[in-house]
Amino acid sequence: MNPPPGTASGVPEAVYWLEHAWLGTRTEPGVVLHTAAGRVTAVRTGVPAPPPGATALRGLTLPGLANAHSHAFHRALRSRVQRGSGTFWTWRDTMYEVAARLTPDSYYALARAVYAEMALAGITAVGEFHYVHHQADGTPYAGPNAMGEALIAAAADAGIRITLLDTAYLSAGFGAPPEPHQLRFSDGDADRWAARADALVRAEDAHTRIGAAIHSVRAVPAAQLATVAAWARERSAPLHVHLSEQTGENEACLAAHGRTPTRLLADHGVLGARTTGVHNTHLTEEDVRLLGDSATGTCMCPTTERDLADGIGPAVRLQEAGSPLSLGSDSHAVIDLFEEARALELDERLRTRTRGHWPAAALLDAASAGGHAALGWDDAGRLAPGALADFTTIALDTVRTAGAPPPLGAETAVFAATGADVRHTVVGGRHLVRDGRHTRVEDPARALTEAITALYAQEDHPV
Repeated sequence: MNPPPGTASGVPEAVYWLEHAWLGTRTEPGVVLHTAAGRVTAVRTGVPAPPPGATALRGLTLPGLANAHSHAFHRALRSRVQRGSGTFWTWRDTMYEVAARLTPDSYYALARAVYAEMALAGITAVGEFHYVHHQADGTPYAGPNAMGEALIAAAADAGIRITLLDTAYLSAGFGAPPEPHQLRFSDGDADRWAARADALVRAEDAHTRIGAAIHSVRAVPAAQLATVAAWARERSAPLHVHLSEQTGENEACLAAHGRTPTRLLADHGVLGARTTGVHNTHLTEEDVRLLGDSATGTCMCPTTERDLADGIGPAVRLQEAGSPLSLGSDSHAVIDLFEEARALELDERLRTRTRGHWPAAALLDAASAGGHAALGWDDAGRLAPGALADFTTIALDTVRTAGAPPPLGAETAVFAATGADVRHTVVGGRHLVRDGRHTRVEDPARALTEAITALYAQEDHPV
């Protein structure tokens, strides 16, 4: 295994000259970043040419992007679930079929390739919403966290940081036991989930954080929500939850508890500044107020929400109410945080038929600093002394980005660039993607092909 990014030992001092850099409020030409022990130690502006010994990064350098919501194994669904019609609930059947095939070894191989794809798209940290815990029949592995440990190793070997959001998934629905294809997700109850998650905390290091997740209010009985919330609170760990992604979930929650999912979470102590609701699509005005007043975050995943026909969430109202925004690629229909940032604004334009709900700077913040904060990396997402030396550079001379003046760098990144325009990614001061090539995973496309093909080879008639 390669040394994890950002460790104090083994990370040489490095100097990078940035042709253009986004410094949070403006694009600045000629910026020098000094890094040591995985952090930015100094920032100098007004340097027109690379100083001796500096690595030149030509284009626009941004803080590293944070993918705040990922299910790595969903990458194996890409294209295969784009046929025919249906809803989230029919899509879910195909997802369960793929989840049933995973082993620690096959999940490591797939996730390593997926995380390398993320690095190529400028992503330096991922929040992995992890619930495939046990063997297919629900029997724990000899090492109870074998699947989570495989994901941690995959991120380390692909060179990006990970917050493993170990997920409580205990029920098929309100009062219903897990169905056969959900047995491998369940620990039985929240206390046994917490005991297993406790052992995983030992895996934390310079590239790994351990957080918690409540899969959804339908998957964790109401009486056990507080157990998961207390586990996260006692460790000052991030806590994420799929929230009101589907109207069907809202209706079932109202029938079972006489309240919305957001109110149910509030009543059991789940909401708060370290908590992030993922999707937050179908909310009442009271829900918006509860999330905003508690500073609970909102992670929007626009490409997945469009792909699954979920709907458009009230992101503007949530942010105005006090809910910080982050972004995720979720099911990995595409892995491109520029597309997620762009879609947040463009979907809102479709909904309201007006333009300009967020400036490009705010959308970049959601894709970077906002995501890092949601994942417990408060010291990332900015190019400033003391911050983690995690950044990415997009080319300004491709057919998508050419022609705009450099001072409009934020607008170019959000409204024109794609992940294919990323030329460099640096994590912990180490050059992870150089000139569009991953330095640790020799051929990520081949690795993806091999890992996904191996999964589908387990059945007689691959889909």
